[in-house]
Amino acid sequence: MLRVGQAAEMLGVTVETIRRWEAEGRLVVERSGGGQRLVAIGEVTRLRGERRRAASDRPIVAQSARNRFPGIVTRIEKDRVAAVVEVVAGPHRVVSLMTAEAVDELDLRVGDEAVCVVKATNVVVEVPSGREARG
Repeated sequence: MLRVGQAAEMLGVTVETIRRWEAEGRLVVERSGGGQRLVAIGEVTRLRGERRRAASDRPIVAQSARNRFPGIVTRIEKDRVAAVVEVVAGPHRVVSLMTAEAVDELDLRVGDEAVCVVKATNVVVEVPSGREARG
């Protein structure tokens, strides 16, 4: 049997994700006599296999989005449901609103490298004040 932290480390997820998977019934967690959560090594092995198969089913080899901004994660604000992730990409600051679950699954941390991919159907163009009139 493994402690929840050990299981999370082996699966490459957070302890919070392990607890969510337990609540969803995706992972069987037992309690020790003292109430500590314990995960059977077989459960970890099963989940590792599922995640490996899901990841290798059909890798992405191309995409239509052309606006790709490689950068560094500089801020993460997360609650139980949503998260704000800020990435500094060259002279640009890109802010993404996503689920807290996505942050956990991506295992995002401040200082990590990340690529922001922007695909928008609506782009607003503004003109700053003080623009000279054309003749």
